[in-house]
Amino acid sequence: MLKIMVFLMLPTLLLISRAEAQDLASSGAPAYVLKGTEVVSTPSLRLGRDYEAIVSLPADYAQSTRRYPVLYVTDADYAFPLIRAIANRVDRHGVGLQDFILIGLSYAKGENGAVSRNRDYTPGGAGVRPSPEQASGEYGQAAAYLQFLREEALPVLERRYRIDPSRRIFVGHSYGALLGLHVLFTQPSLFSHYILGSPSLWFDQHQTFATERRYAAQHKTLAARVRVFIGAEETVKQGRGRDMVGDLARFSAQIRQRNYLGLDWASSVLPGEDHATVFPLLITRGLMWALPETR
Repeated sequence: MLKIMVFLMLPTLLLISRAEAQDLASSGAPAYVLKGTEVVSTPSLRLGRDYEAIVSLPADYAQSTRRYPVLYVTDADYAFPLIRAIANRVDRHGVGLQDFILIGLSYAKGENGAVSRNRDYTPGGAGVRPSPEQASGEYGQAAAYLQFLREEALPVLERRYRIDPSRRIFVGHSYGALLGLHVLFTQPSLFSHYILGSPSLWFDQHQTFATERRYAAQHKTLAARVRVFIGAEETVKQGRGRDMVGDLARFSAQIRQRNYLGLDWASSVLPGEDHATVFPLLITRGLMWALPETR
């Protein structure tokens, strides 16, 4: 059975104010921690920024010599502890999951998380902006971030841990899922499985549709397994002004028309969920799909 232990400070999960948190710290009360991870520095010399990977190993890792599948997740601040908790609960309650290594990919150290993810998870290059009515900010460096993952971060982690490189699973939500689609259509062999939630296909006037068309013009094969999930409420009625459900339906139809050799693609609309609530359910379904226990 899978038992993932974690050692991670979770200040963002405590429902108290910053002042109250400081009072607790000064009072000598112990901070709440999740036990048992290793935090690995993965700086990028190319980008000139520091990142970290938060790593959780299977309970039997030290006693084993085998290699394990690995799940890499973006937005580690919230996604890493949530996936760890869901995986433990699913495994304990009779469904069963394979043992796996969980790795959370941090935001750049010293940066606000929104700033880091806006820049690193979105494709497009200099000057790109989310939509015509929005100021550009700093976006569009997904290609550079992907190069960092491929050439700097993943090699460090896969030298340090017994990872099976043929079973790398990518998990991302929103901009994280947009990054996953960028990987899929530019470096598809980097990951074997993709669990994607609520991809921001609207970004930069639906640029990802064009990215897929460019890939299809040169390739008939796409060897990857992909599951995409979205909440049924992620439409214009949610007040976002974007029909993300409709976008995903159109994108999935475009994919199906290609008949790519080797591609296992499915998309699901999850009733009653919106952009804020869909992540726990898609992770539950995604883990059961990508890592079913084998007996």
